[in-house]
Amino acid sequence: MHTTPTPTPPAPERTPVPGAVGKGLAWAYERVTAIRNGWYDVNAGKKLDRPVVSIGNLSAGGTGKTPMVIHLVGVLKEAKLNPAIAMRGYKAPGGNPAMSDEAQEYSRALPLVPLAVGKDRAAELKEMFTTRRGHDVNCVLLDDGFQHRQLFRDLDIVLIDATRSPFADRQLPAGLLREPVTGLKRAHAVVITHAQGVSREQLAGLAEEIRGVHGKPPLAMCRHVWRTLVSGDGPASERNMSPDVLRGKRVAVACAIGNPAPLLAAVRTLGEIVHALVLPDHDPFGASAVKKFAQGARDAKADVIVVTEKDWSKLRDLPANTWPCPVLRPRLALSFSQGEQALSDLVVGTIKSWRKSK
Repeated sequence: MHTTPTPTPPAPERTPVPGAVGKGLAWAYERVTAIRNGWYDVNAGKKLDRPVVSIGNLSAGGTGKTPMVIHLVGVLKEAKLNPAIAMRGYKAPGGNPAMSDEAQEYSRALPLVPLAVGKDRAAELKEMFTTRRGHDVNCVLLDDGFQHRQLFRDLDIVLIDATRSPFADRQLPAGLLREPVTGLKRAHAVVITHAQGVSREQLAGLAEEIRGVHGKPPLAMCRHVWRTLVSGDGPASERNMSPDVLRGKRVAVACAIGNPAPLLAAVRTLGEIVHALVLPDHDPFGASAVKKFAQGARDAKADVIVVTEKDWSKLRDLPANTWPCPVLRPRLALSFSQGEQALSDLVVGTIKSWRKSK
């Protein structure tokens, strides 16, 4: 059996700088972060004429922001609200933020929801509001917005990955933290994600640590579940099937996401991983990497290849004969063990209160 390789580390998010050098750089990074946050504490970011709800985190990637944003779009639509999504569009091919992997994932999952993609999210949103597509937008979900304080938000929700506790981590570049855990004090609510990856005792301990800093326990806890596996691309060719189709199968896995561990664990509960390619977050999947992975899957006699929806954005246009076997991708859903209604009430209530005040 082929063993899962050690992930190829990017810089700086997943390459902790060791020793005294890392600690020194982390100390300097923390000082700069503190100064920046102190400035924004007394100088609010740009305000829009619509309410903004931020979904963010403390760590570099991998906490499940995209599934949470998709979930909250459904909550807002059910409440008869019309959200837009604003995001950075990180590492987009050709420098076009709208073609970033996450932007394309949102476009496939939520084709009727307007996207504002770019470094200056306030400017992108204001421009979108002038278009026909943005005319009916009456609220904004800010993807990965906790540190993007240039844009004022009416509600800050912070996600914490149960499998990568920030309380056991260090500041970049010695660890994965974008800012210290004390940043939770400015969050309105904290939600624990990937709860399926740890024990009840670990969840309870994490919740208590969050309460100690945030002042309140986590508003909600959820786990990521595979709702379906999808083959094909586009409404005409897509086929949905049960994740159980992987049972007893030899599986090759490829991903370039912030935290690959939950994906690999989910595959292992169903089939046998016989080959894996784990690349840095947002890696473009260059031709040589794809060729090597496909050959590895072929040599390992894989029955099926599993990639994420985000990574499919970079692989979907490759010829079908690139792959030695079918390519499937999981569609995720959030399953809440607690706090689902409280989270929905907070988000919808904040937006409706804002509208009533105007």
